[in-house]
Amino acid sequence: MQITRQADYALRAMLYLAKQNMNQRSATSQIAQEKQIPPSFLAKIISQLSIAGLIHTSRGARGGVLLARPPEDITLLQVVEAIDGPIALNECTLSPSACQYTDECPMHPIWCELQAQLVQRLRNTTFADILSEKSS
Repeated sequence: MQITRQADYALRAMLYLAKQNMNQRSATSQIAQEKQIPPSFLAKIISQLSIAGLIHTSRGARGGVLLARPPEDITLLQVVEAIDGPIALNECTLSPSACQYTDECPMHPIWCELQAQLVQRLRNTTFADILSEKSS
């Protein structure tokens, strides 16, 4: 399993914003340059993160982007799902009826357990957690 490049870029951009002062707006051009994200790609990501309520954006000379909530209130799961939608290791984990073998498949419970562990880890990890781990 691999998250999309778009989700990876979103996580990098959010980590950049989490490092900033809570009231400090950051230019998307600066984020793109420092995090090596193509600017046009970042614009789409910023839009999705804004729609999800994870960031605030404003245009103009004093415009920019900032987190909508403190880093301790934003999880990795929220960002990944804002970009990629619900995490699914296999189609059957989100929709058991999608597979005719779900009831008798020995892999189904394993996929479900692994998915639940991954989702739980992402849900329990905030950007504040990541920042505190880096400074330790």
